[in-house]
Amino acid sequence: MLASPVAAPLDDPNLVYEPKYDGIRAIVEVADGGVRLWSRLGNEKTAQFPEIADALRRWNRGRKTPLVLDGEIVALDAKGNPAGFQNLQGRIHVQHPVAAGNTALLLFDILKDGPTDLRARPLTERRKALEKIVGKGTPTIRISRQVRGNGRALMDEARKSGWEGLIAKHADSQYASGRRSPDWRKIKIHQEQEFVIGGWTEPRNTRSHFGALLLGVYENGDLVYCGHTGTGFNERELAKVTRLLKPLETAAPPFREKPKTNERPHWVRPELVAQVRFTEWTADRKLRHPVYLGLRDDKRSTDVRREATAGAAHQPRTSRTSSLEPRTKHPAPRTPNLNAVDLVAQLEEIERSKRDGLLVLPSGNQLKVGNLHKIFWPKLKLTKGDLFRYYARVAPVILPALADRPLVMKRFPNGVEAPPFYQHRAEKVPACVRTETVSVVEKRPQIIGGTLESLMYTTQLAAVSQDPWFSRIQHPQFADFVALDLDPPDELPFARVLDVARWIRDELDALGAVGVPKTSGGRGVHIYIPLPPQTPYDAGLLLCQIIATIVTQKHPQQATIERTVAARGRRVYVDCLQNILGKTLAAAYSARATAHAGVSTPLTWTEIDEGVDREAFTIQTVPDRVKKMGDLWAALRRSKGVNLNRIAERAKG
Repeated sequence: MLASPVAAPLDDPNLVYEPKYDGIRAIVEVADGGVRLWSRLGNEKTAQFPEIADALRRWNRGRKTPLVLDGEIVALDAKGNPAGFQNLQGRIHVQHPVAAGNTALLLFDILKDGPTDLRARPLTERRKALEKIVGKGTPTIRISRQVRGNGRALMDEARKSGWEGLIAKHADSQYASGRRSPDWRKIKIHQEQEFVIGGWTEPRNTRSHFGALLLGVYENGDLVYCGHTGTGFNERELAKVTRLLKPLETAAPPFREKPKTNERPHWVRPELVAQVRFTEWTADRKLRHPVYLGLRDDKRSTDVRREATAGAAHQPRTSRTSSLEPRTKHPAPRTPNLNAVDLVAQLEEIERSKRDGLLVLPSGNQLKVGNLHKIFWPKLKLTKGDLFRYYARVAPVILPALADRPLVMKRFPNGVEAPPFYQHRAEKVPACVRTETVSVVEKRPQIIGGTLESLMYTTQLAAVSQDPWFSRIQHPQFADFVALDLDPPDELPFARVLDVARWIRDELDALGAVGVPKTSGGRGVHIYIPLPPQTPYDAGLLLCQIIATIVTQKHPQQATIERTVAARGRRVYVDCLQNILGKTLAAAYSARATAHAGVSTPLTWTEIDEGVDREAFTIQTVPDRVKKMGDLWAALRRSKGVNLNRIAERAKG
């Protein structure tokens, strides 16, 4: 069972606290007088630590039932206290050491006692069983320290003693083999984690072997460069690392983007993992002051991700008051380093449990989610969990479309076939979800989009679609774009909607304007037109009315601006009325409450010219489409906006 690298309170009656021992994780099997030690990757460590194996045999002498235990192999300092990981370096790649070092096994859990599997029992019960079995222990076989409810004193000791930090565990947690669970959480004091070695640089001056190691972490299947370190080596370690790197040398860099180096680089297959301590991550996502601590052979390189900074969950939520007056722009929130695979795995596990669970986000924040097994799309048997997993997969492209925009929630707590209700006001929102006070008719706090926290939280509230304003919170009176909403009658083929979309595209071309199309996720199409900075909503609305009027006058049998449904007949309604402060449309990549689980999907004009099936774009198909085609909606953000003066002159003519 693995701990999640997220913050935890130091004073919680439901938590127990243990020192975070900086060694090698070990599963221990003791049976019939024999002992075997296994790393978390399943590599046997028995021969590597014979002193621990011998101590276990002596300690277990006389027992008749086998045991499976969990603990940490640590080095000991001169006083017999657990020391840092660097002190184990001489043993990492030695299979049969000539002289055993001064080490100990610190046990903190029991998985099996004889025929009894204890993993489904609460941690407190397992701890009592472990204490009964270990008793006072020996200098080499010990039981971990543990306190319940208040870890402040233990944290103070950790800081004074130079420990890596604490592990906070839920007192009732079950043992989830092979899984990283928020029931166990790391509270780190130093910034320290594993990194994949992707190469090395030539040494300078009198330095031998190599100058620095080139380090990376995996993001969405790619190795991303995040810095280099040439600090923390002695001559012996330089020689050892070089000996391991040489057979891995390749011609091409393993990183997604080739990094720039001060000295000539050598590239390697990304198989070796280094433990590195550093002060912080820089704004450009590089390591500051990294120090090499040692190599790890108990961590798989492909599992290495950037770990969240401890304490992030306790950042206070800011709430500002917005009026309709211009205001100083504040920076848009950065898109987080999204590990969609990990989020999807967490969501699948929570749904399988059919219980509430804590979703741990890459920022270190966590959200309570529940009812993931509930059916939201009855005909397709798609669940709330399917909706969550869809948004986790497309978060990198939908979050920029939502950034800094107030959200209106249309909630479907009983699925898409049951009546929904609207919610504008943010009420009892978790501290990690951004809210702002905005003014339309009344002042009210609203959730602001653009973060994974807001996306996951609104999904938990059963807001199937993501519906943002056309303006951002920094200047709510100015629209960034306007939209023409093409709404057909139920019986009209989708091909007729595409015809109207093409005619609008032609008029925009004539005006020198850009239109960015997307499906509505239902029967229609939305065409967005980017506006120049500081364009009032009224001006954008007038632009839409001009274009809609031109198109409907040229094609009166196919398109209309009639607001009354009965007067439209079999014509596509070109709706301009969403372009008002506080109104919303479903965002690009937003799921929709339609029978086919549609998604409001950006299209190319070539696709509109050639024809598409609107029902081909669903929460099941769009993630793969995004991987193939990228973010088509980025074109809207890149545009400088339409020349309104030119359009005004044309309208006069």
